[in-house]
This record gives sequence, structure tokens and C-alpha cells, in this order.
Amino acid sequence: MPSLVAPAMSAGHLAESDQPTLPVGGDVLLRPWLLTDAAALMQAFQDPAIQRWHVRRADSVDEAREWIEGWQSSWQDETGGHWKLVDAESETLLGRVALKSLILADGKAELAYWMVPSARGGGLCPRAVMALTHWALGKGGFHRIELEHSTANRASCRVAVKAGFEEEGVRRGAWLHADGWHDVHLHARIRQD
Repeated sequence: MPSLVAPAMSAGHLAESDQPTLPVGGDVLLRPWLLTDAAALMQAFQDPAIQRWHVRRADSVDEAREWIEGWQSSWQDETGGHWKLVDAESETLLGRVALKSLILADGKAELAYWMVPSARGGGLCPRAVMALTHWALGKGGFHRIELEHSTANRASCRVAVKAGFEEEGVRRGAWLHADGWHDVHLHARIRQD
């Protein structure tokens, strides 16, 4: 059945080019994950806060490598884009910022993030979120970027607000975490913002 509306983004829009490396400011970059990042990823997922809010853990470097392989293929499949937040000189892992659940026809994606404990609290996460959002709503071609977090995750809410994401409401009992069902706070930015 033909659509009455042209897709916001055509198939192939992302896959036709390499995933970009994005400057965050200072000596910090968002760059695509490499298989050689697996040990650092596994170590990051030993952090109880990352496990709590992302409901996963990595038990081996091989498992972390499989995640990275999936993240890498998601760019070509146009289902996601996953970036490692790094110190540009040392390549030290600082965090992860990702676009997931891409719906090209609607020009929409969800944004997710975490930071390693040593990189928290200094304003780096909102800057990284803003850098990826700026690219996504500009050169990336997206119309809307959504960001959700458990209402119990106050730090994530502060990041969303600092990064300019408007609060849109609460989805009740939307996520299952290890401690039970959580209400989810929805934020979003659109290109006109």
C-alpha cells in the first residue's frame, strides 16, 4: 500500500557513509567503537551504577567484543549508532553515547548514555549528549531525538535537562529493572529546537 508521506530519511542515508568521529570539546571525542575497546568496555560494565540503569553486565572480553560487533553492524543496518567517548590523546574510555531504535521513515531515534565513574560530575556527559544531538539533528538528518530514563535516575535527568531536552511526560511502569518496574521520564529535542 503506497504511503501518502515521503520518508523523513531515505534508506541508505546513514549506511552510505562511515560513522563520523565527533568533537566534544577540549581533548574529548566521540568515535565509533573498535574491537580493541572490548577490555575497557567489560571493565566499565563492572560498575554497579552502569549495571543498575542499563540492566546488563559483561562477564568476558569476548562478550564485550560481541556487543561491539553488534554496535558496528547497526550502523550499516541503520538501526543504531554507538560512540565511545574518549580522551583524544590517551584513548581512555570516558563513556558511551548512542542512538538506538532508529526509525528513518519518521526521522526519529532514541539517545542513550553512560559514563565511567571517574568521568562523572564534571559536565562532560551533557556536552557529549549535545555534540551527538547537534550532529544527529543537523548532518545526521534526524527530525526528533528522544531520551528516556528511569524517574529514579536523577543524574540522568540532570544530563537531559542540561543538554536541552524538553520534558514531555512520564510513561508508567515502562521498564523492568532488577529491583522491579520503573516509571520512565521522556525528554525530546526536535530539529527546530
